[in-house]
Amino acid sequence: MMTNTAAELAATRKIPVVLTVKDAVHKIKEDCPGTAVTEHYLRQLIRDGVLPNLRAGNKQLINLDVLIEYLTNPEAEKFQPKNNVLSFGGIRPVKAGR
Repeated sequence: MMTNTAAELAATRKIPVVLTVKDAVHKIKEDCPGTAVTEHYLRQLIRDGVLPNLRAGNKQLINLDVLIEYLTNPEAEKFQPKNNVLSFGGIRPVKAGR
């Protein structure tokens, strides 16, 4: 009987690497110690709808490959904000009537 390690299974099945925001920042900083990517920045990207995420209780999980793809090419169409976020100083719509 042949047993496979988790790394072998991940290599053959292409299991996505999904990390918490904190762990994703640590992984990025391991690969590039001088990076300016922070937890706050990643949470802001998630809140604005730029980066897709999964929820596990209170934790936000992100796919490491998608994060690296975003950091490589942030102008790609798939990374355009999904939420209609008004900038500061903008006029918000007000519903008339009761």
